[in-house]
Amino acid sequence: MIYRTTRLEAPPFLSSSWNDPPWDRLRPGVIHHHMGETPAHLPEAEFKLAYDRDALYVKFLVADRYVLARAKADQAEVWKDSCVEFFFTPGTDISLGYFNLEMNCSGTLLFHFQKRPRENRIIISHEDCRAVERVHSMPKTVDPEISEHMTWTVGYRLPVSLLEKYCPVVSPRPGVVWRANFYKCADASSHPHWLTWAKVDMPRPDFHQPAFFGRLAFK
Repeated sequence: MIYRTTRLEAPPFLSSSWNDPPWDRLRPGVIHHHMGETPAHLPEAEFKLAYDRDALYVKFLVADRYVLARAKADQAEVWKDSCVEFFFTPGTDISLGYFNLEMNCSGTLLFHFQKRPRENRIIISHEDCRAVERVHSMPKTVDPEISEHMTWTVGYRLPVSLLEKYCPVVSPRPGVVWRANFYKCADASSHPHWLTWAKVDMPRPDFHQPAFFGRLAFK
């Protein structure tokens, strides 16, 4: 899987709209592979990603049901909520480790760096989490669960300088490739599911599989 990432000449305005300029001209990636048994509820999830010399810009759009957001503080258990996730190595060498940035539909995030899956993880500081500017279409808490059909978005600006504090980074520029995967989950909802962009061939749901990461090709 390859996602070709567009370079922007000026930082985009961060809004919860999926198709504000320049987002309207960016091609989405589709998160449609499922892990485990076919879920009873299969959301439609897409992402767009762009960059400039200072940051990455990421947006997700999810057509969903059974939407839930109970985590109220950064580094809480957001994967139990209606959640989208960006796992990535800022280069091609996955042996150097990877970041997992997980965000529920209300903009609350979990952000870690780990050399190996679930070993010696580094929890990104709360100060650095606050440096991730965010937008989201849902209120800060969604509880009880919303069972009706709905669409929600989240987006964020991720400074490259923040990443450099935790591991070596191959700075985004034309011709550079990073390894990455994008996910959708909702572990504690009434209809749990585990969806991936790049297919993960494992017998049980497990997103911490950098060997299956696809590629971000910076244009």
